[in-house]
Amino acid sequence: MLSVQGLSKTFRLHRLGRDLTLFAGVEFTLRRGEFLLLQGQNGVGKSSLLKCIYGTYRPSAGKILLETPKGLVDVVQSGPRTLLWLRRHVVGYVSQFLEPRPRTTVLEVVMEPLLEGGVGEGEAKRRAGQALEALGLDPRLFQVYPTSLSGGERQKVNLARALVQTYPLLLLDEPTASLDLGAREALRERLLELKVQGVAMVGVFHHPDDVRGLVDRQYLLVKEGDSVAVWSQARSS
Repeated sequence: MLSVQGLSKTFRLHRLGRDLTLFAGVEFTLRRGEFLLLQGQNGVGKSSLLKCIYGTYRPSAGKILLETPKGLVDVVQSGPRTLLWLRRHVVGYVSQFLEPRPRTTVLEVVMEPLLEGGVGEGEAKRRAGQALEALGLDPRLFQVYPTSLSGGERQKVNLARALVQTYPLLLLDEPTASLDLGAREALRERLLELKVQGVAMVGVFHHPDDVRGLVDRQYLLVKEGDSVAVWSQARSS
């Protein structure tokens, strides 16, 4: 499903007049139905690695090869149209923060991926409501704007939007940081369902119980001074 080869990411710190390498030489493969857990201390580039796979950041070197219905695609070499198509049909992404369009209700935010994929409005509304309720969001909040919700409630909306339809590859960047225990358990159960369905996942999680029964392998990023070393280790969950 996914092959990351020799991936590096360097940022230019203009005010300091130097470059900062977040990670270098990252390599791993991911099959359908596998869950890869990214680990490492703050600042080693876990979130940046996910953003590279999603196409938000352009890597400094390497390849990110994705199996798609249109054949093998290198995310690093893809233009805006291809990236948009990948995000609609191949790669789902859950960030730590929800930044919805202004004056868009909770239900509309979650419906958007379905409508863009050709699902009718009535069916999209039904499925969006189910996804929100499964994560414990009060239906009375469906018609409010996400900006009026608490951090935990906004994260539920964020998750519902990403999980309302099934993508072959799902990227999860600390999706449980603001969730209560019930919502975290509901998310874990949903991810287990997706895993059985063959969805490949790469995730950053800090609560071990949130990934109980999910993890097939870990990829650890370790920072030593200004250099970054990486290695992979097998793990049964």
